[in-house]
Formats: sequence, C-alpha cells, structure tokens
Amino acid sequence: MSDVIRLASEGAVAAITINRGDEGNQLTIPMVRELAAAFRDAAKTDAKVITLRSMGADFCLGRDTRGGPAGGPPLNAVQMRTNLIAPLLDVYDAISNAPQPVVCSVQGPAMGFGCALATSCDITIASDTARFRLPELEKNLPPTLAISAMMSRVPQKALTWLVYSMREIDAQSALRLGIVSNVVEPGSLVMESDKLVAELCTRARDALIGIKDYVRAAPGLQGRAVADLAGNLLATVFSSVPRG
Repeated sequence: MSDVIRLASEGAVAAITINRGDEGNQLTIPMVRELAAAFRDAAKTDAKVITLRSMGADFCLGRDTRGGPAGGPPLNAVQMRTNLIAPLLDVYDAISNAPQPVVCSVQGPAMGFGCALATSCDITIASDTARFRLPELEKNLPPTLAISAMMSRVPQKALTWLVYSMREIDAQSALRLGIVSNVVEPGSLVMESDKLVAELCTRARDALIGIKDYVRAAPGLQGRAVADLAGNLLATVFSSVPRG
C-alpha cells in the first residue's frame, strides 16, 4: 500500500485510511485500485470488522482526474471500461463481498465517488458537518457507477433527484435517505465510531458474517427463499458459535 491508502491491523479490526487530506482525499485511478486491494486484503484476514476513515476535513471529494491517461489517442469503449470504469466498480464489489461488516466514518464533504463510497459501506456514521452530493451531470456525465453502488440503499425517487438536481444535502437528509446510518456531533464522531466497532468486536465473527451474508443475499430472493435463507443462516451460526 502507498502512503495514501493505508491498511493496518488493530486487534480484531482491519483499519483502512485514506490519507490525502491536502487534496480533499480525491483519488486517482491508481489510488482507487489500491483502495479496492486494501478492502480485498482486509477481507482475507481474521478481522471481525473493517473500518474506513479519511484524514483531514473532507471525507472524499471524488475522483482526481489527473490520474487518467496522459496523451495519446482517446480511449475506445473497451479501454475506457478496463482503465477507468472497472477500478471504481471493483471498490464497490470489494466492499460488498468482504465477509466482515464495513464501518465507515464521514467527517466532512463526500462528493461523487466519495458519496457512493460512503453509501456502499454496511454502516456509515456521519458527523453533523458532513455533506453529500452527486455532481457528475455538471460535466454531462451520467453517474451510473455511483447509482449502481447506491440503488440498493437509497429509494429510487430520492436517488434520481440527487442525480438530476445535483443538490448538496446535509447529514440529516442523508440519514433520512439511507445514505448514512447515524449522525453524531462533530466532536464525537471518532468516539461513537470506536464505540460501535468495539461493541461489534465483542461478538462472534461468524454471527457478524452471517448478518452481512443475509442482508446482501435476501433482497435478490423471492417468496419462501427469503425465509429459508434466514433459517439456514441462523441454524448454522446458532450451532457453531457461543452465545452470551
């Protein structure tokens, strides 16, 4: 990992930090690739929880386009998909497919890719000073990648409004829409995030993983399959972990 994307083991926690506060934690494509790799590496550990935080006043102001291809002919569609689009989708995929719950802390503005990144995490705690926006349409770009990461958590009407209006919303509005899980006072963000993570670490790893498995898979099922999966997962965890 570079100095921008940091992965550290802290007991039962795999902690990922974006350390580019002087640039609003904007990420070039190589940095986006490192972020996806960090989530995949964290997923392979025996950690119970993965955390995501960033340094500085901003959570993430989006993608730094200075990390794109320099010179040469324009990319064709296949090259565009491979070089610019796939790395972003890989981050969302890595978060979704990590077996552990991913807990994200948002201290300030989360724009574009940053907004989708915060939304895609399993639990997102935001400071009351956090702000969220999808501004891509300003450049006539449909933010379909961000939509793909957010559509399972944000109601369609609200998500399309965010995309078309390009409005910035505050943390309380983000809470109502499902972008974040909880909003806290700015001075207590670290304390509240640490408190939640510490509580999760007292739980059995298999129980935490079982919850994420169910939440991830159940929306794609229909009828009896929803209940069957719930029962099978509970029976598996119930028979294999201590209960206190």
